[in-house]
Amino acid sequence: MTSSATAPVLIGCSHGTDSVAGRAAIASILADVVAARPGLDVREAFVDVQQPEVDDVVTGALGEAPAVVVPLLLSVGFHVKVDVARAVDRPGAAAARPMGPDPRLVAILADRLVAAGLGDGDAVVLAAAGSSDPAAAAAVRDVVDALAQHLGRPVTVGYGSGAHPRVPVAVAAARAGLAPGGRVVVASYLLAPGYFLDRVHEAGADVVTDPLAPDPRLAAIALDRYDEVSGHAASSWPSPQRAAGARR
Repeated sequence: MTSSATAPVLIGCSHGTDSVAGRAAIASILADVVAARPGLDVREAFVDVQQPEVDDVVTGALGEAPAVVVPLLLSVGFHVKVDVARAVDRPGAAAARPMGPDPRLVAILADRLVAAGLGDGDAVVLAAAGSSDPAAAAAVRDVVDALAQHLGRPVTVGYGSGAHPRVPVAVAAARAGLAPGGRVVVASYLLAPGYFLDRVHEAGADVVTDPLAPDPRLAAIALDRYDEVSGHAASSWPSPQRAAGARR
């Protein structure tokens, strides 16, 4: 970590949503970040739907300190590779890795399944938002495999968009293989309520778990992502003192 004098601003950047509950869930991650690391300058930004836009937040932060954008997203994809990458393409700014994959996300998923009453005869389908980016699909597959190992049972996957199978198809396939008395339980690999979770609830499962947020483990992941690149952001920041020295 860098010293408090040069600690980069942590900019938590999410997709944005019209859902009031979804906005509160995402805000809870940054509130937990503030609680876990008092004194750290934490700001919120978005790539769509909500304001302020990530480019503007980075610009504002760089007038005061270095900046690290932490994508509050579960995998790579367009928003990470294009929107966030563009916003940090300047001295003093850096982009952290997205939240997933991470073992702590798997632990949260498992806890949500327990809370939902997962039974021995139930089939588990992990529902992800989806992306056409192959790296995003690989990241989701890592989480599926880790969750299956954690649970000691098969886990299949369905996507909301961008990849196949879609969640309704995955749910139907899981139901076709159910033992008598079993249910189809969907593990929501989604950070917050919103459009995709609404579609998951319409996909025909017997049980749908709560999304990942709120959970303090998400803040720990975000801070780890921030710490990985904060030194790079600080070392490349053209501080007022450096700029003055360069003009002498």
